[in-house]
Amino acid sequence: MTEKIFAIGDIHGCFDKLCALMDKIKIDHDKDILLFLGDYIDRGNSSFDVVEYLIDLKKHFQKIIFLKGNHEKMLEEYLSGKNRLDYLIYGGQQTIESYMRRSRTAGSPLIPQEHLDFFKSLSLYYETDDFIFVHAGLRENIPFEMQDPADFLWIRKDFVHSDFDFGKRVVFGHTPYAEPLVEPNKIGIDTGAVYGNKLTCVELPALLFYNV
Repeated sequence: MTEKIFAIGDIHGCFDKLCALMDKIKIDHDKDILLFLGDYIDRGNSSFDVVEYLIDLKKHFQKIIFLKGNHEKMLEEYLSGKNRLDYLIYGGQQTIESYMRRSRTAGSPLIPQEHLDFFKSLSLYYETDDFIFVHAGLRENIPFEMQDPADFLWIRKDFVHSDFDFGKRVVFGHTPYAEPLVEPNKIGIDTGAVYGNKLTCVELPALLFYNV
């Protein structure tokens, strides 16, 4: 029996939509792969709750993969003292406020260690026989093993406008669309949940879409 993969696009702190979407999809917790494409935080108001929920999901699924998005990368840089203003401007302020609203003991760090460990554990890509999953995309005419990791997180128009055959269909988020993008070489499932649109999941290989 073909293994099912359920991939979910950019959440951006939209906790209620994440919960509603997870209630909607029918997934076998022991057999199917559940995969998230990154950008769990920023812009939306409930980044803390999203991360807390995702950490808990790891306890209930045998096969679960979390990829890193550019917003997790920006948080990483913010916490190390780099590009702090840029992070706040591009949605990080909402994340900081989300963490500040949570009750914390005096002197404890803003972000709990369990959450920091989650951010550190994120992968840049996931690959199966038929698909490559990555947050932003790939650069054409470059072998997969030679791709720049920054492109996995940040590339946009050079990838989304490309009809290059990457050898496998690329499933990505990062670039928002009103509806899922389905092309021979790629599937885009960031449907702008944080902008008032929907949060989307694609079931593969059936190419079925779920959204809320």
